Amino acid sequence: MDILLQLLLLCVGFFLLVKGADWFVDGACNIAARFHIPQLIIGLTIVAMGTSAPEAAVSITAASKGAADITIGNIVGSNIMNVLVILGLSAVIVPLKVAKSTVRIEIPFLIGITALLFVLGLDGSVTSTDGLILTVLFLCYLGYLLYMAVKHPEQDSGEEEMHQMKLWQALAALVVGLGLILLGSDLAVDAATNLARIFGLSERLIGLTIVALGTSLPELFTSVTAARKGSADIAIGNIVGSNIFNILFVVGLSSLIIPVPFARPFLFDTLIALAAASFLLVACCRKRVLTRGAGLLMPGVYAAYMLLLL
Repeated sequence: MDILLQLLLLCVGFFLLVKGADWFVDGACNIAARFHIPQLIIGLTIVAMGTSAPEAAVSITAASKGAADITIGNIVGSNIMNVLVILGLSAVIVPLKVAKSTVRIEIPFLIGITALLFVLGLDGSVTSTDGLILTVLFLCYLGYLLYMAVKHPEQDSGEEEMHQMKLWQALAALVVGLGLILLGSDLAVDAATNLARIFGLSERLIGLTIVALGTSLPELFTSVTAARKGSADIAIGNIVGSNIFNILFVVGLSSLIIPVPFARPFLFDTLIALAAASFLLVACCRKRVLTRGAGLLMPGVYAAYMLLLL
């Protein structure tokens, strides 16, 4: 009976996370549009941060509750799943074209910061000093996004379509969405921790699998929907941007709040995340297209990784 209750609480937590992220993004985008902020900036910052909000809330909550393995497992597991499963499935639906800047700058940057996370974890902890380094890199990344937005300004033709809510409605969506994210993360972390104890599983395994899947739902819905509608650049950009946010913003902020232990087994998982990002670069660099063949291979690689975990 307790198992069913914890599973129900976990599902409720994930639902609140996804719904909260959706409302948060809608409210933030409407407020930004009201003040005539270019939509490219909105997409690259607010939407990317919104889809990473579940990872951020769960990881910070887990760190504050001493469930460090869920903190790191959630981020590393989400980044592996985002590339190998979500992009793989999206590419199976339709080959994904990749922007030149994504191949030349963003994916190599993702590879670099994943390698940095591995190095920072070698001493068994991501300290507040490490968190400061990640936060500075995060601010540099935001600066790069703003530079790209100024260099390649978008037409504001869609601004009125986005600008649908009244100001009070947008503010309410923003506040309620944030509240749902916080409540959902609290429920999800507690339920995941309790399930790990009931089944005798490690928090590492729970974080890398169940929690990572739950917090990756916004990326899954966004990328697969974008691929089905032919917006391949959104599918790739959403995943790469979200993975960068996960490492720099989520791990950085979590470790600034409290030093986050980095168990030795996570070094292997971080190497898998590094290999996944490197594979993505190799698969895309020649013709700047993620093909169906590569897309079919990627979930198979993830399945092999799961077998190793189990």
